[in-house]
Amino acid sequence: MRKISWTAFALACAVLTGCASNSTQLAAVTAAAPASRASAQSPAICKAITEPEVAALFDRWNQSLKTGRAEKVVQNYAARSILLPTVSNKLRLSAAEKEDYFVHFLENQPVGSIDMRFVDIGCNTALDAGLYTFSFAKTGTKVSGRYSFTYGWDGQQWLITSHHSSVMPGKD
Repeated sequence: MRKISWTAFALACAVLTGCASNSTQLAAVTAAAPASRASAQSPAICKAITEPEVAALFDRWNQSLKTGRAEKVVQNYAARSILLPTVSNKLRLSAAEKEDYFVHFLENQPVGSIDMRFVDIGCNTALDAGLYTFSFAKTGTKVSGRYSFTYGWDGQQWLITSHHSSVMPGKD
């Protein structure tokens, strides 16, 4: 019994000491957090999604590529999101930066197809990662790459919160 109470006391001190030393940082982070994020006081309500529905999110993105309109592609991305694109060394955070990338990417009329997919689903988040191939109608070339999309539920729709794409490095 005494061992349990000393352990509980030590844990409580560690937590209280840590909380006290980080209270200013915690207050700043909490104040800066968007209202759409679930607070510790109210439990998050999880939006259900299935693997086929996650796959359909890629299809929606791919269909927006086929329009040839960069602004349509960017509508798939959350306001707070990151694009780490295939054919640019610059990461894209803002909608304007993403649109700039897609204006150039769309010039060769890309169409993507999934070669292998891994899906992981969480509370209001989903991951779709794997291998894909782009066919470029304008040049007739094909490029294989690795990809990852993370999606977040914004209360109305699933949007891309991060997108990473890279060309396959070569044969193993």
